[in-house]
Amino acid sequence: MPVDAAAPPLPLRDSADVGRVRERNRQRRLLRIAVLLSPLAVWLWWRLLTGDPVGAPRLPAVDPLYLMAGLFFVVLIVVLLSTTVVAGRSPHVTYRPEQIDVRMDDVKGLAPVKEDVQRSLDLFLAGRTFRRDMGGTPRRGLLFEGPPGTGKTHMAKAMAAEAGVPFLFVSGTSFQSMYYGATARKIRSYFKALRKAARSEGGAIGFIEEIDAIATVRGGMSAVPAPAGLSPAVRQWVTPGCGGLEGLPSLGLPAGTVPVGSLPAGTLVHRAVSEGVGGVVNELLVQMQSFDEPTGWQKVRARATDAVNLLLPAARQVRRPRTEPVDVMIIAATNRADSLDPALLRPGRFDRRLTFDLPDKRGRREIVDHFLSRKAHEAELDTDERRDALAGVTQGYSPVMIEHLLDEALVNAVRRGSVTMSWTDIEHARLVVEVGLGQPVGYTEHETRLIATHEAGHATVAHLLAPHRRLEILTIVKRAGALGLLAHGDTEDVYTRSRSELLALIRIAFGGQVAEELFFGDVSTGPSGDLHYATNVAAQMVGAAGMSDTLVSFAAIETSGLSGANLVARVLGDAGGRRMVEELLRDQKQHVRDLLEQNRHLVAALRDALVERHELIGHEITDVLRDADDTAGAAAATAGGPDGVPVPEVIDLREPQGRPAAG
Repeated sequence: MPVDAAAPPLPLRDSADVGRVRERNRQRRLLRIAVLLSPLAVWLWWRLLTGDPVGAPRLPAVDPLYLMAGLFFVVLIVVLLSTTVVAGRSPHVTYRPEQIDVRMDDVKGLAPVKEDVQRSLDLFLAGRTFRRDMGGTPRRGLLFEGPPGTGKTHMAKAMAAEAGVPFLFVSGTSFQSMYYGATARKIRSYFKALRKAARSEGGAIGFIEEIDAIATVRGGMSAVPAPAGLSPAVRQWVTPGCGGLEGLPSLGLPAGTVPVGSLPAGTLVHRAVSEGVGGVVNELLVQMQSFDEPTGWQKVRARATDAVNLLLPAARQVRRPRTEPVDVMIIAATNRADSLDPALLRPGRFDRRLTFDLPDKRGRREIVDHFLSRKAHEAELDTDERRDALAGVTQGYSPVMIEHLLDEALVNAVRRGSVTMSWTDIEHARLVVEVGLGQPVGYTEHETRLIATHEAGHATVAHLLAPHRRLEILTIVKRAGALGLLAHGDTEDVYTRSRSELLALIRIAFGGQVAEELFFGDVSTGPSGDLHYATNVAAQMVGAAGMSDTLVSFAAIETSGLSGANLVARVLGDAGGRRMVEELLRDQKQHVRDLLEQNRHLVAALRDALVERHELIGHEITDVLRDADDTAGAAAATAGGPDGVPVPEVIDLREPQGRPAAG
């Protein structure tokens, strides 16, 4: 039908199609009950008024022997049939809107996704108007993808509560069964229950958690997905993206695989013909197209109409009853969207693919405000400075991780006998969550000074060469398998790295080894992890970022002996690449040696502080460095020597900054 240009906008949620259908169905149910019970009520009143009321029914006398034999066979039949019947039941759990305590206002830190979800929810609630008056096709499926704990299930619950419709929750693993065919029956039962709930309530929302458990790619099909939001037909026009090694055009199958169509004649290809992955995915594909399936009564009417039309001429045929689509929305969540069968991702099944990324600083601030409004805390955490600081140091945290961090802070508050958390409690909670519990061990005096010197070297190089980084934790207490560590991070959220920043990270990694050589004249096994990190960064610079003498990307290798290896192995496996990595690492180590030889007093000051206190947090690190630099400067001025080395500004952990990163 033509679309009227002056058609009214979609109705609000309170007056949407779903609400009107629900009210009409409620009135029909009441009328149906009244019609069915009215004859019985009239008969009972007639018996009562005529003086012949209905008495209690009398059970016939049955021989107990026959009764026991009959019960035995009934129980036997129930046991035999229960396995089949129960194995095919839908494993979902239905939640009514009043049972869900989450609303869209409780969804924080997901502003871009939340806006699109609200539009999808409005289209779902006004689906009949959108379909009849505007000629559109409402969205039937939303795919939520993203890291764990980013709010996918939380968002789905909020949508069901806002819509005021039943919420049928099911996990992908609950469909799986040891009996052949039971998984497909469970899927059919689930969608049947979903359609039934939608017809009785005006609409329903189904949520499948971890759908990748039942919807992985079938045999004989390519698992290469198109970029989010794009169809495979336009994938070849996607240009490489900025910001990292992601976004390269996907013009074929992953390295090491062969397209099915290019196999030689006579080659056998595995194709799913049983209920395994192929059978389950096929059933899921069919059911996601079955929202317009007629009910049993509609099928009876259609068959009766067809039987009558067989006796009527073509000009007088009776019109078959029209099936009205039900308002159903399927939401699925997964952490592995790239492993899903591509047929699921086409429009008509999952019409929208929404990515739940980790929140940025503004989103984390919203999440912090939301959780602190529900958790007991001291007044210092009500200031914008503290909350901005907490949002800054939690870069890379998901909403669930932020909530867990605050819960750990409350645990620390309970340990010290308080009922409210403080900033100190949050700092200690971050130390445990990010680094691990402290496990003090009995170092020898030599080991203590060696480890303290090693970590002091890292901190001194970071302080002098990377003032844009935040020094957070410097410790010689054994944590998470590390005898000592320096935790440092960016002061702001960053998404790219420059060449100078990557070189600074390599130099920080070499700080420990160089400090050991300068103060002990020897090297221990401690720098092994630092060398591993520095080699990885250098290989990325040489083999992928074009930050050396070559502009060739080793990540582009697909058909060679190195195609199955990671980027570092590809670079180091090439003679020229290995030479460039070696030169880069040696140059940075020499730069660090020259720097620490001029600032031995800073390393010694941090070493002595670590030997005495074992752990320095935040401003305590910078305080020791400033005091040592001031002392050296005063001594040099008194002796008539050159001025002390100026100390770059290092931002205090207790001020609003970015997320820490262990180094």
